[in-house]
Amino acid sequence: MGRITIRETSADLPLFPEEMELTQVSSLGPNDGLVSYFELRDSSMRTLELINVRLLDGKINSVRTEATRMRRVNVQSVAFADCDLSSLQWDGGKISRTRFDSCRLLGARFDNVTFEDVVFTDCKMDYAMLNQVRAAKPTMFIRCGLRETAFNGCDLSRSLFDECDLTLTAFGPGRYKNCDLRGNDLSALNGVQHLQRIIIDRVQLLQLSEALAADLNLTFGDGPNDPRSS
Repeated sequence: MGRITIRETSADLPLFPEEMELTQVSSLGPNDGLVSYFELRDSSMRTLELINVRLLDGKINSVRTEATRMRRVNVQSVAFADCDLSSLQWDGGKISRTRFDSCRLLGARFDNVTFEDVVFTDCKMDYAMLNQVRAAKPTMFIRCGLRETAFNGCDLSRSLFDECDLTLTAFGPGRYKNCDLRGNDLSALNGVQHLQRIIIDRVQLLQLSEALAADLNLTFGDGPNDPRSS
């Protein structure tokens, strides 16, 4: 089984041995079913909607959709690469041992989804919303754009962000114990007060103080030698 490790955080990756034969498919239906040992590639569609589907051991490459809706979809050992799934809505289900590489997930929304060994690499996830997402095993965001992305009620314990754009990324109430935020600029975060028991470098303390000052809308008083204070 493949694995990726950054600092102390590791996640298992989907593995496709040479002897594994993948069936070329043109869709991921039908609903209420199982799709396994498959490959979907170079496909454009207006809408992709899956309900109660299990995707097992597969590759999804260069797929473009205008709207993607997943309800109670379970994904295990699947590799997404160079896909445009902007406006994705994923409600319920589990994503495990899965990677997203160079995917566009602008404005994506994940609600009540369980993550286990999920890796996002070089993905555009600006304006996404993750609500009540639970990382039962580590989730990793590597070189991802997460501008104005919101995490609400999530459990990201033991997960990792590395070299990500976290400009105005909002961390709401949740669990972040041992979430590794080293290697990122934290000065423009929102919701710093919720990031209890995270892992950072000492040099990031100043960045967090800048973010906290912005969150609290602080006003700095004039010094005694400032002419405006006389």
